[in-house]
Amino acid sequence: MRALAIAATGMNAQQLNVEVIANNISNVNTTAFKGARAEFTDLLYQAERSQAIPNQAGSSPVPEGAMLGLGVRTAAIRNLHRQGSLTNTSNQFDLALNGRGWFQVNAPSGEIVYTRAGSFNKDGNGQLVTLDGYTLNPPIIVPANTLDVTINESGEVFAKIDGQANPQNLGQLSLANFANDAGLEPIGSNYYRETLASGAPVVGMPSDPGFGKIHQGYLEASNVDPIKEITNLISAQRAFEMNSKVIQAADDMAGTVSKGIR
Repeated sequence: MRALAIAATGMNAQQLNVEVIANNISNVNTTAFKGARAEFTDLLYQAERSQAIPNQAGSSPVPEGAMLGLGVRTAAIRNLHRQGSLTNTSNQFDLALNGRGWFQVNAPSGEIVYTRAGSFNKDGNGQLVTLDGYTLNPPIIVPANTLDVTINESGEVFAKIDGQANPQNLGQLSLANFANDAGLEPIGSNYYRETLASGAPVVGMPSDPGFGKIHQGYLEASNVDPIKEITNLISAQRAFEMNSKVIQAADDMAGTVSKGIR
């Protein structure tokens, strides 16, 4: 019975849908987390009767055929790179991006990875690093006798040095943009990797046209809407139950037929 196989593909699809929603909900408080959405496409169709073919010689073509769908499959799990809300932390090394752009950091493997989680701090050498110890690119080194650090919306970093009247310029933060943010590969810990689908990074300065602004003392929150996710979860659960009902109905029909044969 084809109904069994078709409904089974539906149950598999909704199980994946629930798993994606579960990951969204589990990261509702993760800094700069971007929620995802499962997307599906229908499977191949089996022609029971072809359309646009005459039934017999001299007659008009059949206007509608009979094409039976064979189920559903996963097409993509799309990361939704919407802006998250900004949360005030009052920490001078917390940086939030308002608008497009990614911080560039140096991974231990030597490659550059990208993140919007601006929870930075100083390492033992005074260099700004992520929570995992990955250094910013370009590097920013804060002198040991620094009293205060100010980072403006354009990414310029200034330090008030003990004994100096004027602030010292420590460097300039830059951001990377991509033609297709959804094509970036998530590698965990709030990091993303460039792929052919994302395109090559375009590097620019914060507040430049097409690039977001930096807000010191803020962090970007997760863009997951808990109420919407719970609604999606209920919908996915009901769809899973309906597919299971189809399997049960098909099994009952097969049981009726087998009993009739006996």
